[in-house]
Amino acid sequence: MAGELEFEKPVIELRAKIDELKKFTQNSEMDLSAEIERLETRLSKLEADIYTNLKPWDRVQIARHAMRPTTLDYIQELFDNFFECHGDRFYGDDEAIVGGIATFKGLPVTVIGHQRGKDTKENLRRNFGMPHPEGYRKALRLMKQADKFNRPIICFIDTKGAYPGKAAEERGQSEAIAKNLFEMAGLRVPVVCIVIGEGGSGGALGLGVGNHLFMLENSTYSVISPEGAAALLWKDSSLAKKAAESMKITAPDLKELDIIDDVIKEVQGGAHRDVKQQAAYMEKTLKQSLTSLLKLTPEELVEQRYEKYKAIGKVSIENQYIGVN
Repeated sequence: MAGELEFEKPVIELRAKIDELKKFTQNSEMDLSAEIERLETRLSKLEADIYTNLKPWDRVQIARHAMRPTTLDYIQELFDNFFECHGDRFYGDDEAIVGGIATFKGLPVTVIGHQRGKDTKENLRRNFGMPHPEGYRKALRLMKQADKFNRPIICFIDTKGAYPGKAAEERGQSEAIAKNLFEMAGLRVPVVCIVIGEGGSGGALGLGVGNHLFMLENSTYSVISPEGAAALLWKDSSLAKKAAESMKITAPDLKELDIIDDVIKEVQGGAHRDVKQQAAYMEKTLKQSLTSLLKLTPEELVEQRYEKYKAIGKVSIENQYIGVN
């Protein structure tokens, strides 16, 4: 399969051997069905062993996979009648963030998310999923519109970080992200955030203040990339694998630390293996989340969000996690 990762090599080799034996059987009179069945059983066990024991760096690689489903992929699978809105009404339109109005199971919602490309041409168009300030201002415009018309907001997070270029800073990158954090804290409608790939630094936080925060099983959420952390800590970005293990940036780690509300199961091998099935897993979580949040009054939603972020996280003392609240 295209896009196989380094840790998947044993699976690739065994799968290729099985295919080779199947072709040989078809072109000869020899019956190798018993051998093929034995290898297929071995393959199933090998896949289960690899994909249920992924290391942090393995999950980083899956989160960065070129064919990993994007916000628009999930919008197509999860929502109906999506109408995309463009522009921040101040400067222009940023295609690194997409957003608009849609329906989820008949419920009008506002959907916003980071959008990266799957090839060089689209990545250049989308700025590799790294938003400029106008992207965050577009997102905030849509959030305020949703607040006005009482529509729940669903945010998909998938960015290495906000674009750090000179032009972005001149147009107020930091202020735009800070304004989103401030405004999202006070929204009077349900806000559900899902990290679907990489959740990097303030670029992720600009869409990440919600009543519920979920992560796909093989996504990451951190203040800095493993390469950046390794360069700062050890002056060597090649030690990114070591940094990934120390930073606690994977979904299982962040669930244990009470940073996120829950982990959404992924298709074996990663969400890119089966987008429809992955969307089905997400649909169940979204439905449960919205059902519970829609029972709250606007005042209760704001209070729940405040209490959530006031109590977020744990510290480790002698390998024992203790709440910080």
